[in-house]
Amino acid sequence: MRAPYGLNIIDNCLTCQFREEYLFCNLSSAASEKLTEIKSTAVYPKSAMLFIEGQLPRGVFVLCTGKAKLSTSSSDGKTIILKISEPGDVLGLSATISNKPYEVTAEMMEPGQANFIARDAFLSFLREHGEAALRVAEQLSRNYHAAYEEVRTLGLSASPSEKLAKLVLAWSTNSVHPTNPLHLKVTLTHEEIAEMIGTTRETVTRLFSDFKKKQLLELKGSTLIIRNKPALEKMVHS
Repeated sequence: MRAPYGLNIIDNCLTCQFREEYLFCNLSSAASEKLTEIKSTAVYPKSAMLFIEGQLPRGVFVLCTGKAKLSTSSSDGKTIILKISEPGDVLGLSATISNKPYEVTAEMMEPGQANFIARDAFLSFLREHGEAALRVAEQLSRNYHAAYEEVRTLGLSASPSEKLAKLVLAWSTNSVHPTNPLHLKVTLTHEEIAEMIGTTRETVTRLFSDFKKKQLLELKGSTLIIRNKPALEKMVHS
């Protein structure tokens, strides 16, 4: 079904074309049918807030299409982007299970679909379907590992250039169709990249210019061309 923003709405988990790739995909028929029964589907515009840091948890959001950024802010307004969520990610998982306030703010970066599952219905679903509960435990473990790596990057990296190099290398690892030189699609602004590595927009702009002069990489519009991946790796591991 077509919806606003030209999106194809995924109404039924059983007929989703991506159902074998993500957390709640490829469950048993009974679990998938129950999941379809308890979810509510909505399409969100760019910049829509799914939930806000400090808000009491209402439930989880299963991102079906589009991207969302998860961020946290300090009292003086400084913001750090902790993760760019992709389709298939379940947002608000830890807070919903622990019944603690959401740790981050989830904001849509582009129009997309998210399925909302209220907390009580979600917990009941996990109690009834052990396979889903196991996958949630695995996801929480991966989230912990990712948070640990984020702390290492922000706290132990010696310089903004090292942090940017590490971020670019992470993007290259996730590339589906590697080329030489590697071309990546980057939809983040310099401000958002700065928020991911804990620096300023001006510093990110300067670093991209420096990296270009050193023929490490080049940013052309929304296309990032990695010209010397070994040099970036050496920068991170030196």
